[in-house]
Formats: sequence, C-alpha cells, structure tokens
Amino acid sequence: MTLTELKYIVAVARERHFGKAAEACFVSQPTLSVAIKKLEEELELKIFERNASEIAVTPLGEEIVRQAQTVLEQAAGIKEIAKRGKDPLAGPLRLGVIYTIGPYLLPNLVRQVIERTPQMPLMLLENFTTKLLEQLRLGEIDCAILAEPFPDTNLAIAPLYDEPFLAAVPVGHPLAQQKCVTTEELKRETMLLLGTGHCFRDHVLEVCPEFARFSSDTEGIRKSFEGSSLETIKHMVAAGMGVTLVPRLSVSSSALDGAPNAGQDFGDSSFVRYLPFEGEAPTRRVVLAWRRSFTRYEAIAELRNAVYACELPGVKRLS
Repeated sequence: MTLTELKYIVAVARERHFGKAAEACFVSQPTLSVAIKKLEEELELKIFERNASEIAVTPLGEEIVRQAQTVLEQAAGIKEIAKRGKDPLAGPLRLGVIYTIGPYLLPNLVRQVIERTPQMPLMLLENFTTKLLEQLRLGEIDCAILAEPFPDTNLAIAPLYDEPFLAAVPVGHPLAQQKCVTTEELKRETMLLLGTGHCFRDHVLEVCPEFARFSSDTEGIRKSFEGSSLETIKHMVAAGMGVTLVPRLSVSSSALDGAPNAGQDFGDSSFVRYLPFEGEAPTRRVVLAWRRSFTRYEAIAELRNAVYACELPGVKRLS
C-alpha cells in the first residue's frame, strides 16, 4: 500500500462520495477508484460499501480509515520535523474557529500573526463546534478556537479567556433605561436565539432555560432564525422583535458606551442597547484545542501569544 492510497480512502470516508473525494485529491475519479480497489484487494476486505445512493464505510473500514489518518499525520510529521530544523514556524497553520468567535477575534488576531510570525500564515475555517472537532480528529485542521464545554476527544487544551455575556435590547424597550439587567427580568421577554448547532445557543439556554420559551405568534420567527448569525439576530433586536444575549467581544466599545451612531447599521447603539448583568455575569470560556500528536508546538505557542496580544476588551485573560 502507498500513502497516496491511504489519502484516497480518508478522502472518501470524509466526503462519502467518490467524485467529491477525487476532486479534493486533485485526481480523476477512475484513478481514485482503481487505487482504492487495489488496496481493498491487497487487504482482502471491503473498506467501503457502494450503492446507487451513498457510500458507507464498513466497520473494519472505519478502523482502517482511522489508522490511515494516523499514518498520514505521522508522515506529515516527518516533514514538519525537517522544517523545524530550519524554522519551527515555517508554513501555514490551519485554524478553525466557531461562528460566534471568528468575526470578532479574527480581524485583530490575523494582524497580530502577520506582524509576529509572517512566515506562518493562517488558513482559516469557520464552522460549528462538532464539525471542527471532527476536522481536528481527521487532521483537516491543525487547531481550533472553541468555547467550552464540548465532548472530551482527548485533545490538548489551552485556556485563552473568559468572556461575559451582555443583554441586547431595543433602545425603546423599558429595560434600555436601566444600567444593568438580571436573568429574572429577561425571563419575561421574547428571546431570539441562534439555531440548533450553535454552541452559543446552548450557552444562553444554560444561563436561563426559560429563554427557550416562545409564544405561539413568534414560533415562526424562531424557526426562520435557525442557523442565523449573531449580527442578524442583532438586526431583529433593533427592529423590536425581542431581546438576545451576545458575547462581549461582539459589541464595539462605542456601542457599549451608548455613543450615538445614527445612520449606521441596525446593530449599533442607535437602535440596540447593550446591558451588563447585575452581579456575577454569565460567561463562556474560550480555549485553543489541538491534537496531542500535533508536532508544531512552537506554532501553537505563538498563536496563543498572538491571541493574548489582541485587544480583548471586557474579557478575563487566562494563562
């Protein structure tokens, strides 16, 4: 067997489609199919079950694909060892970020990385936590910035910061006249939530399970916002459709201070008021995760340092 054949079976297991796997490997489908058939004949077993509608991985095939991924990662590690002899930070770093962190951390983080380690460009990917964990396991990304909690997948974890939540309410809402808000006050409101799959939705529901309550006449709104972004939810708050919770870094300092910005987008303080919580604010812990077998330790350390060098107003940095 060859590393190329192992690369092909990992691609098919990921895509569940021979054509898409061939595209991902930059080869023709017949070339990929012949190579996989040759490997199956050599091993004297079926790795994939093929039918007209889908491709499935056999139980033994699952074990083989996992081992193939390990072998490919170890082979890549040999190249990384050679690179580290010249420059331990040389080459791109594949970073995954969840949707509710990426837009607010990445602009500053990318600038920091360019200034500190220009030889290590970031290849960025936004996705849901569950998908990023799977991509980490398969070696499709090198590390990920996530919010706890998430399933224990035997990853190495470095805490970055604790980020408080703020309540976002329309400027005409009675709560907008207050300096702070309590969870009890929010329980009586219509809460706009992100769709299923967003871990921030789960964080909000942990703070107050009643946030899942919707009256019958707003049920359609809840359904239409499955999968929406935080910024879109802010627009709905501005339009007076309800209130929401947002992470601190998603709010600009000017909007938090209530500075007027008439004529700007609906998420600014002309239409939305952001309120801290009274007493101890609910927070989320943001961490950097990577496979324990990942060999570029210096790259992980530099990325973490770049995060710490970012402007992170209102959060508690962790070491």
